[in-house]
Amino acid sequence: MPPITVKPAVVKRIARHVLEIEHGALALSYKSIDEQFIKAVDVIANCKGRVVVLGIGKSGIIGRKISATLASTGTPSFFVHPVEALHGDLGMIMPGDVILAISFSGQTEEINKILPSLERRKLTIISMTGHAQSKLALMSDIHLTIHIEREACPYNLAPTASTTATLAVGDALAICLMNLKHFEKRDFAQFHPGGSLGKLLTQQVKDVMRKGKNNPTVPQTASVQDALFVMTQTGAAGACSVVDKKGKLLGYFTDGDLRRILQTGADVLSKNITEVMTKNPYHIIDTLPAIEAAKMIHQTRVDNLPVLDKNGKVVGIIDEKDLIEFLAMLDKK
Repeated sequence: MPPITVKPAVVKRIARHVLEIEHGALALSYKSIDEQFIKAVDVIANCKGRVVVLGIGKSGIIGRKISATLASTGTPSFFVHPVEALHGDLGMIMPGDVILAISFSGQTEEINKILPSLERRKLTIISMTGHAQSKLALMSDIHLTIHIEREACPYNLAPTASTTATLAVGDALAICLMNLKHFEKRDFAQFHPGGSLGKLLTQQVKDVMRKGKNNPTVPQTASVQDALFVMTQTGAAGACSVVDKKGKLLGYFTDGDLRRILQTGADVLSKNITEVMTKNPYHIIDTLPAIEAAKMIHQTRVDNLPVLDKNGKVVGIIDEKDLIEFLAMLDKK
């Protein structure tokens, strides 16, 4: 086979045309959010069993993803291949389950062969097809129509725009259910303990912070020079907490504060730290999820935060780098 000549202009034109078609399919997906969609959400939200997703080929791949999204956001779900269902896996489906059958044509023979058995068991069948008058749609209790103008394939054959739209409607279904069930970040962490988000949600600030001799603190009687010495001795955080006799937070001093003061030409090294520190600084409580520290650091655009216990005593410091290194360490375990 001779080498293929890739012409950048042609590639860009084709790729952009594909994205335009799929963007249009997503825009048309708004039509899928109708009374049938609301009914599907209601049925699944009140389901006593699981959502069993069926699909073959590209629809099967999309079905697996929709099932995984449902399961990871608080709606128990699993995928069954229709051919395997015909050969015994129907036994996996229990009373109280809801069926979500996906076929853009609505004429997938293997799925349609299963439906009579599911109907006899009085299971609610929700279908997602592009044809409201298809056999699958007509045999379903609830039908979600997938709206597209055409596939992105030049021959209008390869599932492209239809799978994009089906996936988007499936995501909408899952997130509606997630909200109705009040599925929160802490629940997400329990379902995703291995991911970075899960790790930061399940770990507390005290698990990540620097403490003890690595926690830079100075008393309110210290000079700026004393603070710089402590900051240097305790590592690369570039900050220190200023505390009273009981160890409670009075202020915070960073190397950024020092640079700003030095630009004024003032002789600051001998000054008392309380004259130059930031009073009422941002801080975080040690028992909060580590993700809250990450969010606060991002939102306030600071590099680090003093960490307090429930009594207001400074017990550590948490740096943006600490969060990154902590995740890296967990990933190696």
